[in-house]
Amino acid sequence: MKLQRTFKALSDLTRQEILNLLKEGPLTAGEIARHFQVSGATISHHLSILKEAGLVLDDRRGKYIYYELNMSVVDELLGWVIALKGEEKNE
Repeated sequence: MKLQRTFKALSDLTRQEILNLLKEGPLTAGEIARHFQVSGATISHHLSILKEAGLVLDDRRGKYIYYELNMSVVDELLGWVIALKGEEKNE
């Protein structure tokens, strides 16, 4: 996990909301875009950043690409934060 890339991806409110949508299950870019008042290209850009950070996986099914939350990276990030908090207590 590259923390700098992950935190950059998480720093944007739109990307945070996309992750919140994906916690309910896989969605296409079009389904995600319906929740925002921005262009499809903007949503694609946000999805690209999330994918590059490893937070989102994509799966082509026929002519659609479904995006889903990558829980292994979320778990890794959470483990890092928990470990950081644990180290804080020992000092």
